[in-house]
Amino acid sequence: MSLRTTRALLAVSLVFLLAACAGEEAAPASAPALSVSVATPQRQSLPQRIPASGSIAAWEEVVLGVEISGQRVASVDVEVGDVVRKGQPLLQLDTRTLAMELRQAEANLEVAAANARRGERLLREKLVAASDAEQLIAGEVTARAQAENARLRLDFATLRAPHDGIVSARSVQPGQVVAAGAELLRLIRDQRLEWRAELPEAELIRITPGVEVRLQGPDGEPVAGTVRKVSPSLDSRTRTGTVFADLPAPGALRAGMYAEGDLLLGARDVLTVPAAAVVERDGYRYLFVLGEGDVVAQRRVDTGAREGGVVEVRSGLEGGERVVAEGAGFLGDGDRVRVVPAGI
Repeated sequence: MSLRTTRALLAVSLVFLLAACAGEEAAPASAPALSVSVATPQRQSLPQRIPASGSIAAWEEVVLGVEISGQRVASVDVEVGDVVRKGQPLLQLDTRTLAMELRQAEANLEVAAANARRGERLLREKLVAASDAEQLIAGEVTARAQAENARLRLDFATLRAPHDGIVSARSVQPGQVVAAGAELLRLIRDQRLEWRAELPEAELIRITPGVEVRLQGPDGEPVAGTVRKVSPSLDSRTRTGTVFADLPAPGALRAGMYAEGDLLLGARDVLTVPAAAVVERDGYRYLFVLGEGDVVAQRRVDTGAREGGVVEVRSGLEGGERVVAEGAGFLGDGDRVRVVPAGI
């Protein structure tokens, strides 16, 4: 092969190689951009909800015991879960010793009363000194007080419910010898439960008594309540305070359970975007705002209430921008997009 022919072949090969390289470099420029749909933030009225969580507890749990010591339990008339009425007998002590003490005190009272009458008669007849007669009369007063005390001790042998309620705990068995003041039973007063929700200081100051709450029971049923009081102080370590909400119809909720719910503050006119437009990354929330040349800018925002597929935007938007509503999760700051109608 001649030198001239070889040079011609090399020139042709170089031309084809440059054309191929040019085609490869141009290919990315013609690559299609990500298709997204956009929306304009809208102002609308949204109910303001503050999500919270906390424990379910008895509104008032009464610890019950007897007022006399050294007596044996004859019977326990209730079990855990029993609904009781005010004045209903719950527990009975052995009354044999107490009844005997009462009979002895009443007998002593009869003797003391007779002696006091005799002393009054003798004093009228001036047969005894006034001090002796007064001593007999004082003996009757003492005997009467002792009889009343014995009668009261016998009444204390029956433990009765101080309020309507439901028995929540029992720590006594028949035959047990009990001491005064020892815990024997617990009673949830009026069967009332409350939700004790923990809130940070910024949200606690927005809550006042009377605010409605909505919880979800373990069976999935909603439970309604009302804030009864708000803690006047905060925990110095957690910087949270407690909201106490009455639950008049707790449903399947039980004391000791943990429940999540919302505190309802009423509706406000707010700026909203579609919920799908909000992207959460690294603990922050972002929107992608469409700019010139269909280039998007990632913008950090502060969000609030959610309702019906939209989210409140508290800060980060002015209100006239267009934001990516569908496809935002695949975008990065500065990406070029192709805007298409929603749903395509």
